[in-house]
Order: sequence, then structure tokens, then C-alpha cells
Amino acid sequence: MSKRNSQAAKTAARERLRAERERQAKRAKIKRQVVVACSAVAVVAAAGGIGYAVVQANKPGHWEAAKDQKVVAPANTTGKDGTTVVIGKDTAKKTLKLYEDPRCPICAHFEEGVGQTIKKNVDEGKYKLQFVGGTFLDGDSLSEGQIGTRGEGSKNAMSALGAALDVSPEAFLDFKGALYSQKWHPEESDDKFKDDAYLIKIANTVPALKDNTKFQAALKDGTYDAWALAMSKTFDTNKDDVRGTPSLVMDGKMLTAPGTQNAPMTADEFNSVIDAALKA
Repeated sequence: MSKRNSQAAKTAARERLRAERERQAKRAKIKRQVVVACSAVAVVAAAGGIGYAVVQANKPGHWEAAKDQKVVAPANTTGKDGTTVVIGKDTAKKTLKLYEDPRCPICAHFEEGVGQTIKKNVDEGKYKLQFVGGTFLDGDSLSEGQIGTRGEGSKNAMSALGAALDVSPEAFLDFKGALYSQKWHPEESDDKFKDDAYLIKIANTVPALKDNTKFQAALKDGTYDAWALAMSKTFDTNKDDVRGTPSLVMDGKMLTAPGTQNAPMTADEFNSVIDAALKA
């Protein structure tokens, strides 16, 4: 090989090596740019995720937000925000006030033993019934010493009662009885009433509410959620010094089973107590 050819070969080899190094340097630069860009995206995403989490954490819950909603009062109500619920004949001279919490297990026992008797008496015009509902078992009570189990079931069931009342007083009473029935009423620690589907299942056992699209839409849309909170506030600020459920009041006096501070839990006890109150 001539010196000239040898020199040319060396020059070509050096050129190929230089070109290869340039390609490698270019690839390395591109790789670094990609890594930096991905890292920046990851940081932004992480920051965005943290920001979203913070926003979600500080976002008011449904029932907290419902406090600021305009109260829609169901039909068949009177008074401020429709929180006066009185059912019965206008000719009835006296009114029995009944204080209950939907999740209250003692209320369930009371309704099972006395509920039908009250309904019969109201239908006959013996007295009117005024319902005052609380939600302290959700942990919402404003009364000193009342501690709930935390949840949403009492509020949601109260909203459903508002939807039933909007249909008719009879639907309200029948639905209330079904809520407290042995078949449907959950343990105090089981917040089943927070589930709309469960409440609709119960409502479907009531003729006036079975497959009632108006009732179901009101429940799902939360039409009477703010009303439920207003009713709960009425319970908490009651003038009858009621601190628990069930409680019965007539003419400003608490009605209790003889020798106790508790509501009468059987039909016989109730009839005896209510007859005396009606004569007073």
C-alpha cells in the first residue's frame, strides 16, 4: 500500500470516528432533555396531585354544603322552613308531640309497640300528631351531653321522610312505620339509612310510595336535605326540654310510663297515659 493510500485510509477512519462521536453526543443530549422534561412533568403532576388532594380535603362534605342550601319545604307542612309537621283532623282539640330520631333503636321498639295505636287514634280524631325529628345519632346534636355514633343515616332518612310527606301525610306515617319496623331498621351502629337505594327498597313496601318516581327523584336529588337539617335544628332547640328519643309531650308536659322517665312502650301503657293526658 502506498503512503498516499495509507494516509487516506487513516483520514477516513478518523472522520468516521468523529462522526460517530457526534452522533453519540447528540443522542446523549436528547436523552438528557427527555429526562429533564419528564422530571418536570412529574413534578408538575405531583404538585397538581397534592393541590387536588388539598382542595378535596378542604371541600365541604355534602351535608355541610346542604346547610347553605335554600330550604325546600315539603307539602303538608307549616311554620318556618316547613318544620311544623302536624297530622290529623282539625276537630281534634289536643296535639301529641312525638320526638324521634330515624336511627334510634328505642324509637324502633316504640313504633313497633305503639305506632299503629297512634295512627288509629289520629285517624279517629282523638288528637293530632306533631312530629319533631332529630339527627343526633349522626353526631349532629347541639344538645349538651348528646353523642352520636357519627354518620349520615338519620339525616338521609329525615330527607326521605320529607319526600314521603310531600306525597301525603298517610304516606309519611306509613313510611315512618316501615323505617322503624323490625325487618328494615338497622342496628344503631349500622348506618344503612345513608344509602338511597336501601330507603327506596323500604319505600316500595308502602303502597303510596311503591315505584313512586316523584318520591325517588326527591330522595336522589336531595330535594329535602336542607329541610332535614332545619328539622334537626328544631329538635335541638325545642322548648320542651327533650333530650332523648322517643319522647312524648302533650300540653307542654312529658308523657312517661308510670314510675319511669321513659315513653310508654306498649299499647296498653300508652293508652293509659294518653287517656289521662286527654282528660287533663
